[in-house]
Amino acid sequence: MSPHTEFTHSPPDLNLPNETLIAVFNELSPTTLADIAQVSHRFNAVAEWILYSSVYITDTLTDSSPVPLKTLRWCESMQRKRYLTQVLRKLHIRWQADPRTSPSQYLMNSCERVADVVSLLTPLESLELFLGPANYSSPRPEPIHVIERIIHGCKFSQLKSCSLGADWTKGAQPYTSHLTTFLASLPTLRHLKLPDHHSALDLPPEALPHLSTFRGSADTAASLLPGRPVQYLSLVGQDSDVNRENLPRMTCTTMPIRYLDLSAMSVRPMLLRNVSTYLPTVESLRIRLALRHTLHYSFSGIRLLAGLSTVLSAFQQLISLDLSPTEVDGVGRADAVEELALCREWGRGCPSLRRIIFPSQTEWLLDSDGVWISVQT
Repeated sequence: MSPHTEFTHSPPDLNLPNETLIAVFNELSPTTLADIAQVSHRFNAVAEWILYSSVYITDTLTDSSPVPLKTLRWCESMQRKRYLTQVLRKLHIRWQADPRTSPSQYLMNSCERVADVVSLLTPLESLELFLGPANYSSPRPEPIHVIERIIHGCKFSQLKSCSLGADWTKGAQPYTSHLTTFLASLPTLRHLKLPDHHSALDLPPEALPHLSTFRGSADTAASLLPGRPVQYLSLVGQDSDVNRENLPRMTCTTMPIRYLDLSAMSVRPMLLRNVSTYLPTVESLRIRLALRHTLHYSFSGIRLLAGLSTVLSAFQQLISLDLSPTEVDGVGRADAVEELALCREWGRGCPSLRRIIFPSQTEWLLDSDGVWISVQT
């Protein structure tokens, strides 16, 4: 068929099932999809369905552009095309600002626009809202966190993943009971992130029955984990926030915690010893060591990490140890000989260990013959 052949009957796209069009269009960039939407009404409907089913928006706020323009344009589009509110499944909005930028007094108005749209998105399955400096951008008529202004009264019966937060500074408006009410209304939630929530959550015992992963502060984790099947835990804050009062409560899950991520804090050996005491069944451990607090630079390089041997031996089921978030001058440089020596030493103390990533980003794997092999990542 000549490329210049003209169709005198139905356009070719009408002969293809929607499933085929969706499979093809899913491989295209948003820019290409926008062009294809101009071809026909049917192409427009399929392309729109794909473009609006997953929305990822990042707005950078500056003194010259103090409002989230991308977010506001999306809000306007959703208000014009209300039928798209039943299409959207994933909504991720992130506002970020340069530390030198003054919080805009107009951000509250932007939050109200977002709230109007989010309340319509009842089929949502994934929601991420990180609103940068909006929580302390202007006076408030009532004491309520800016995130709560958006989620208050929303009903998401199919939500599986939720991440909520804003920039935090001392004296910023904390969360209130509105957050607790919202979380208690999410029967299908499995993944939860609350990076700027710093206190206990007073949830009813029957709430969040399927929660499997959590990222947040130690105090929030200690109140949230008991009685729930959380297996993946990521803690934020200072390592001193994790203490012998809240750490034992984190162990009261209905499923053993298998994955522990401590890369968002500088971890000293004392915390690792406490973790090994209360969470000996961890299989994957990711940490950012605070070597500068406990060790000094020497010509022995990463052999300074040998002190972890006694701590690691307390983990009975540890398979993967990831030290890549650790960044210390002189300690993090690659040295295959010293890394291999540590792999062997740690392997003897922790026989279940099969994978180690060092601060140098070099990954070591234990093969079926019991030999450690390096893989540069």
